[in-house]
Amino acid sequence: MAKLVSKTYGDALFELALEKQTIDTVFEEVKEVKEVFTENEELMKLLNHPKITKDEKVKIIEELFKGKVSDDVTGFLVIIMDKGRYGELTAIFDYFIAKVKEYKKIGIAKVTSAVVLSDEQKAKLEEKLLKTTSYTSFEMDYNVDKSLIGGLIIRIGDRVVDSSIKTKLDKLARDLQKIQLSTC
Repeated sequence: MAKLVSKTYGDALFELALEKQTIDTVFEEVKEVKEVFTENEELMKLLNHPKITKDEKVKIIEELFKGKVSDDVTGFLVIIMDKGRYGELTAIFDYFIAKVKEYKKIGIAKVTSAVVLSDEQKAKLEEKLLKTTSYTSFEMDYNVDKSLIGGLIIRIGDRVVDSSIKTKLDKLARDLQKIQLSTC
């Protein structure tokens, strides 16, 4: 249900920004508003408090954001408050941000390696990803997992390329077990 809510509202905001040709502006404002909510847990507690009426919540949102972000984003936040969907606000923003990145052909790659990659290795990897995908740029997230022994695991959306030595050894061990079992 939460995924449907975030998709419905995220799509609505995306279509509005697309129609008004304000994708870049709304994208930046949504990231800033999301950061405000993320950094201020008290604000989320306040908006989730059952004794504060919807009208009071709308006033809080208008006072916080009116004049600081576009009327479209402020109005969107007001609708979220009015519909009682403030609990899904982060999911809505995440969906919208991902949709805009997809629209702008910005890929998000999560790279896990056994050792820290040099800047040169990172640049070559990003260049190779740009050549082999339809994305025009990438946001790269690098992590180290020594248990991989060597190689890389690259995750872009729901696609995974695993060239780690650990995975190859695990596959080899499974294959050897199958051979052993079939000869008995």
